[in-house]
Amino acid sequence: MPLSLYNTLTRKKEEFQPVHAPQVGVYLCGPTVYSEAHLGNARGPVVFDVLTRYLRYLGYQVRYVRNITDVGHLESDADTGEDKMEKAARAARIEPMQVAQHFANRYRQNMLALGCLPPDIEPQASGHITEQIGLIEEIVANGFGYEVNGSVYFDVPKYNEAHRYGKLSNRSIEDQLGGTRDTLAGQDEKRSPLDFALWKKAAPEHIMRWPSPWGEGFPGWHLECSAMSRKYLGDLSDIHGGGLDLMFPHHECEIAQCQASHTHTDESRVWMHNNMITVNGTKMSKSLGNFVLLGEMFKGPAGPLVQGYSPMVVRFFLLQAHYRSPVDVSDDALQAARKGYRKLMNGLRLIEKLVPSSDGAELPGDADLRKLMADLFTGLEDDLNTARTIASLFNLLRKFNTLATTPAAMAEVSGPVLAEAVAAYRTLVVDILGLQDEPRANAEQLLELTLSFYSEAKADKAYDKVDLIRAALKGQGIVIKDTKAGVEWAYSEE
Repeated sequence: MPLSLYNTLTRKKEEFQPVHAPQVGVYLCGPTVYSEAHLGNARGPVVFDVLTRYLRYLGYQVRYVRNITDVGHLESDADTGEDKMEKAARAARIEPMQVAQHFANRYRQNMLALGCLPPDIEPQASGHITEQIGLIEEIVANGFGYEVNGSVYFDVPKYNEAHRYGKLSNRSIEDQLGGTRDTLAGQDEKRSPLDFALWKKAAPEHIMRWPSPWGEGFPGWHLECSAMSRKYLGDLSDIHGGGLDLMFPHHECEIAQCQASHTHTDESRVWMHNNMITVNGTKMSKSLGNFVLLGEMFKGPAGPLVQGYSPMVVRFFLLQAHYRSPVDVSDDALQAARKGYRKLMNGLRLIEKLVPSSDGAELPGDADLRKLMADLFTGLEDDLNTARTIASLFNLLRKFNTLATTPAAMAEVSGPVLAEAVAAYRTLVVDILGLQDEPRANAEQLLELTLSFYSEAKADKAYDKVDLIRAALKGQGIVIKDTKAGVEWAYSEE
């Protein structure tokens, strides 16, 4: 069965057909790095990490781009308020790029902890001002942008005469105008309340500014992704994604910008949107104060959570639901996820011990094992349904447990088919879902426990055990020292 993905642009599942197979270009809208990332910021990267892993498993040559927003994202989508980066910098009395670097580093650390492979390209908006200015010039030249007092705006009503602004979010111009005020609320220079900024003139106190044909200023938030996607993935990429909250206006504006430029495309063939993380049914957001920071979540307690959860448990928690379904965060849900994650990890340990009773010839139990294997990838093929994939893994794991505990069942399975099933389980869990075993033991506590056993053995004059413990620790680069104060340890210097 070929891979099918739900395309927000067409509102249906479609068989995935790359623009230039076997190359595949994937773009994920990354974070605005003005503060620590919260759990909601992690869902998109985890989902798209699985997507890129699976595409590579299928044999595609994937170029995965995930951007960093470090300029242009104002407090309001209506092009008002302070730049989020500058606001954070003023509060900390440091340079905006210090803020960007610090939180970008923290974001990357958290994504690595969650098992997300680094993107192939991670462009920053501030490093692509030239490309953004060039894109604006194209839009203006084509008659869809206008300059007023050093700022440049996208003319949405004029664009809508030949195109459809709102086709991604399925909103009509009339509905959008109905939701605006009669006045432009201080944005008098705009021709329409729907127009959005391509370039903003920098006020005298504005720190982040660049020269442009329209004077010193900074790019609009929506512009950066269009410019960077085009630079690294071409005029039409294969997949563009982000959270459901980015569908409008951010992604809607991206499509309009590309159609209005010399590119004349929808920027991407497939638009994918992951649903939100909620807390008690309410969207997690910093503005509502119900967010859970990732760094705090890994240690605990954090926000509504009374304890911490390891990165791999969090990853499993995010993957046990379909990416287009909302996920409600709670201690009960995360504790259930921890049990499920540990079951899969125990499965990795179990499959190493499975030894078939027979080689070669087909046996009666092979058909059942093949059926379980065939179902493993059905979920991924059907719009990246990781929830179904995990359920299929548990079905196969139950079969493995039966084989491990029932010799008669193992005798019904041939070696080659069992080896194939084991390989499929490991590939899916580790290579595609990206779940890795996490050390749960505290090394210091284990060492103290070992030293107590050493002291007991020495007191009992069980010198064979004393020598055994000494040798075992020395093999780990640790030496035991008997002192007047008691037993101590040190790193071996040999």
